Amino acid sequence: MRKGKEYIPSPFIFTISSPLSLPWPVGAPQAPLFKRSEGAQYERKHLAGKPTLWGASHLKMELPMGWFLNKVWKLSRLINFISGVTLSFIMFLTVADIILRSFRRPILGTYEIVAFSGAVVIGFSVPFTTWVRGHVYTDFLILRFSKKIRNVFNIFTRCLGIWLFFMIGWEMIKHGIDLKKAGEVSPTLTMPFYPVAYGLGFGCFIQCLALLCDILKIFGGKYE
Repeated sequence: MRKGKEYIPSPFIFTISSPLSLPWPVGAPQAPLFKRSEGAQYERKHLAGKPTLWGASHLKMELPMGWFLNKVWKLSRLINFISGVTLSFIMFLTVADIILRSFRRPILGTYEIVAFSGAVVIGFSVPFTTWVRGHVYTDFLILRFSKKIRNVFNIFTRCLGIWLFFMIGWEMIKHGIDLKKAGEVSPTLTMPFYPVAYGLGFGCFIQCLALLCDILKIFGGKYE
């Protein structure tokens, strides 16, 4: 909102710095062409004492919603980092097993380790992929409608997604409890199954938060 020449930030979301964003505040360096030093000077001059965050697509937000989005963003990045490390581990383990098999020294339980690790990779990477909108979108139909109708459709699908992933996460936690009580383990390395079920359930709950953040961005007028 502007009052005369003075820029008054929104109490919900400050602004988005992106090539596809809404107009940048008056006097702010235009992204993505400005230098970091210019952006820092603008922050010191205009945003002193205002808690903000830089997220995907340089998302910049103010409290109180910005605090929640910031926490979800950091948590999504953290578990995505764990997913990336696990994927690297799978790659090195597979290569090492192939090499050692040529010397008749295969790594015991490689199949089980890869299977367990693969579940972690998938479950922990979904929230971050949702945040950066890395999934495949088939939106050629809804793009024909107005922005208001698109927002209604996006909110509806996000609500369905929250319900779906919450139910999956809840069932995975319950299944993990059953596996722990039954003492289910893998046949070769006797690795317990329940931690994987707990991890997948945790990833589903974080996915619910990521979808909730999408809804907040839509209500804030910053979801494009």
